[in-house]
This record gives sequence, C-alpha cells and structure tokens, in this order.
Amino acid sequence: MTQSFKKLRGLTGMHDVLPDQSAQWEQLEEIVRDWLASYGYRNMRTPILEHTQLFARGIGEVTDIVEKEMYSFTDSLNGDKLTMRPEFTAGIVRSAIEHNLLYERPQRIYSIGPVFRHERPQRGRYRQFHQIDVEALGFPGPDVDAEMIVMLDRLWQRLGLTDVRLEINSLGQSHERAAHREALIAYLEQHQDILDDDAKRRMYTNPLRVLDTKNPDLQEMADAAPRLFEFLGEESLAHYEGVCQRLDAMGIEYTLNPRMVRGLDYYNLTVFEWITDRLGAQGTVCGGGRYDGLFELLGGKSTPGIGFAIGMERLLELVQQQDILPNTAECDIYMVYQNDAGQQQAMVLAEQLRDAGLRVVVHAGPKSMRAQFRRADNSGALAAIILGQSELETQQASVKWLRAPALNDEQPQQEQVDFAQCAQFLKSRIGD
Repeated sequence: MTQSFKKLRGLTGMHDVLPDQSAQWEQLEEIVRDWLASYGYRNMRTPILEHTQLFARGIGEVTDIVEKEMYSFTDSLNGDKLTMRPEFTAGIVRSAIEHNLLYERPQRIYSIGPVFRHERPQRGRYRQFHQIDVEALGFPGPDVDAEMIVMLDRLWQRLGLTDVRLEINSLGQSHERAAHREALIAYLEQHQDILDDDAKRRMYTNPLRVLDTKNPDLQEMADAAPRLFEFLGEESLAHYEGVCQRLDAMGIEYTLNPRMVRGLDYYNLTVFEWITDRLGAQGTVCGGGRYDGLFELLGGKSTPGIGFAIGMERLLELVQQQDILPNTAECDIYMVYQNDAGQQQAMVLAEQLRDAGLRVVVHAGPKSMRAQFRRADNSGALAAIILGQSELETQQASVKWLRAPALNDEQPQQEQVDFAQCAQFLKSRIGD
C-alpha cells in the first residue's frame, strides 16, 4: 500500500525567489555593488545568528523589534540564548569592536543579505526579507551624513526611479533627548484619557515612539506635542545645518520631519528616510541615521558611526513597476542536436564557447528537433547551434539567429561556421 504524504509548503512570510525573479535580483545587486564601490565601500559579512543580548542592548529593550519581532531561541546543546539577526548594524558594530577594525583608519563597509522579523506579512514586508546595509564607521562630521544622502540620490538616478522623496530630522544628543523626554512624558500624562493601550505602555519606556503612532485618533495630539528639535543645543543644530548646507549645495530636495524617530534606540543627530507613495502603506524604501553611542553601548570605545538600510524587496518592486531592469535570457547560445554523436560534439563545442565568455546551454533529454528549437527560443538565446548529421559530416555548425542584437536584415538568418571557428565567430557577432 502506497503511503501518501501531505504536501509541504514554505513558512508564512518567508518566500521563495524563483529563477526568473532571481535574475533581476542579481542584476540589481550588481548595480548596487558597483555603486557602493564607486564611493569606496567594501563588503563585510557577519553571521545570521548572534547572542540575543546584542540586539536587546543595541536596539533597545522596549522597541517593537526586541519586544515582539525577534526570532529568538535557546540553543539546546549549550544553553546559549540566540537570535536570528533582525538588522545588520548591531552585528557589524560588534564585529568591528571584536576585531579592532578601526585601529588604523575609519571604515566604509556594506553587507547584503537576509534579516528576520516576526511581523504580520503584508505588501513589501516579509518575515525573512533582505537588506542592503551601508555603514560609515569612525566619521564624526556632517560631511559623511550628507555624502550618504547624496549617494542614495545618485542610486535612485542610476536606477531611473521617480517619486522617491527625502525626509530628515535631528535627534540631538543624549542629554537633549533626556530633557525632551521629561517634557514629552509630562505632555502625554495630560492626555492619558485619549491614549490607546500601546501609547500608554510606551509613555514611560519609549515616549518618542508614541509620536510615531499610526492611530488616526492620536494624530492631532502627536502633532501638538513638544518637539525634540526645539531642545537641540548649538552643537546639534550646527551639525544639522552642516548636513543641510551640503544637501543644498548638491541640489537635493528634502523636508524636515520633526516627528521622525526611527524604530531603533541607538540613533542620535541625523536621521533620514527616503519615501515613496508607490508601495502603499509601507512607503519607506530606505532609512538610516547616526549612532555615535552604539560602540560604547556594546562595550567598545567611543566611536562615531552612521548608516542606512535599503529593503531589497521594496526596491525591486519599485524597479519592476517602472520596467527598468530587462528580463535576462537563460543563455546566449542553445545547442540543438539530432543524435548521440551530435550531442557529444555539442558538449565539446559548448566548452569552447564558454571559454570565450559565452553562456551556453546544451539541450538535455530525448526531444525532437522541433521541440528543441521551441525550447531554444523560450530560453531567450540569441542563437541556436544546430548539429545534425550533415553538420557532423562537414564539420560545420549551423548557426541560426533567433533575435537581436545579432539578427538583422543585412545578415542571413542561418550561417555555416567551421567547428574550429565557432567561438571566435560568435564572440565577434554577439560581443560582450
């Protein structure tokens, strides 16, 4: 009796990236890596798993991420409390401290990879999602803050994205936030009768987050609350003005959003978000800011830092909406053959073509020539190489052009080429 098994499905909020989709991911990542290299940023890779305390201490005990969203567990083999990273920055700073990364000079670094948050899946938001994380470690001035915003503006231009706008704010320094915190708590206490349960819970632990409420009934109260910007001293204001002057000089438009607080506790001074209306309620494409106290918080020496993260899924959706990245063909050349001898010759020729830098697929499996041609066309290949009995006898491959750029009105659709000349011929016609 045959036993039947229930079909297994992927976990909620953790989606598969299939080959056609992955091709566009790779194109986007290539553009991003080239863009980052042009500003002197180098790749750094940290583990997905870290000690839970790293995020509790670095992100903040009373943030939504730590309270509600982290994938945490106890290692049954040694009792360690571990968490799958919900963001990159804390792990990168931990690594920089552990390996004395800034001993000789400041560092510009980036990471690309998955992060994990147990949220309600919705458009543009998943439980496993991917981030482009960029950090400048050891740079104290407003020049690097502005440079990061400028380089993001350059990326949007490079991708051809429109309808992405910039909002900025300053969160000042710790003593300024403390003074604002006292005033804000006193203000919230006067409005306890209208606060929802979430606001009441945060009122004494993280009152800034109350101002970031999405509850429409609290918007008027939040708009009238004391603003952190009003508590900034001369140094913080000078830093903010230094950023704005550089953005003005570069012609970059921005809006001051005094209610912007970001979702993590470690931010100070400059914070910013790039926002779009094309993604519905989840409109933030990129967010970041300065975190000059995080190194000390994680046991290191006082070190300035600033960074940002871009959601890959959201960025890719924007790119796909505007049809910016072309569909990528599976190969340049598809090998079609008539019999076993033709298949063997196809394998030999294919390796020569790959040595010349071409992408080649040799048909696999017993299929008719008609079916092989149909598969060649569906692959997106520029040309099919045909190896029938006559081609084997003459030692010449039939090259059938399937599409541009190699196919045009001035050239025959099918040409005969000596086996020994195939690689050179195709490379010269197709190019890089």
